[in-house]
Amino acid sequence: MSQTYSDAFLKDILKRTRRIAVVGVSMNPVRPSYYVARYLSLKGFQVIPVNPGHAGEMLFGQKVRGHLSEIEGGVDLVDIFRRSEHVLPIVQEALELFPKLQTIWMQIGVVNDEAAALAQARGVDVVMNRCPKIEYQRLFGELRMGGFATGVISSKL
Repeated sequence: MSQTYSDAFLKDILKRTRRIAVVGVSMNPVRPSYYVARYLSLKGFQVIPVNPGHAGEMLFGQKVRGHLSEIEGGVDLVDIFRRSEHVLPIVQEALELFPKLQTIWMQIGVVNDEAAALAQARGVDVVMNRCPKIEYQRLFGELRMGGFATGVISSKL
């Protein structure tokens, strides 16, 4: 399955998303799952942290859920910080629990074609091997090099 996504596709996902479940979030500020979730929460997304090892603790003003099934009211996007081989059951559970789910997003290094096909068959958009924080910064002009605002960066050659 191709992992090439148009800027318009990614931008549309980020613009329509309001509530994000971050599966595999860490409480450690130096871990990517922590600072991605923190960034998204600072950008106005409602981030629901999911990690059974930290269930009940607070992170970014939200109670950490042990499982997706503990989230009330659904989510628009499930952002997955788990190894590729662990993705399929997460996607199956998300599709079962959240009838209005719009997007499954697998982080950099995370690819599961079977899970992607399952989600897409249900009309859910899928992004693999990408980071919503990086894409948000790139598509909404927040990447800065040498301290300068560089504006929107295109991935087109």
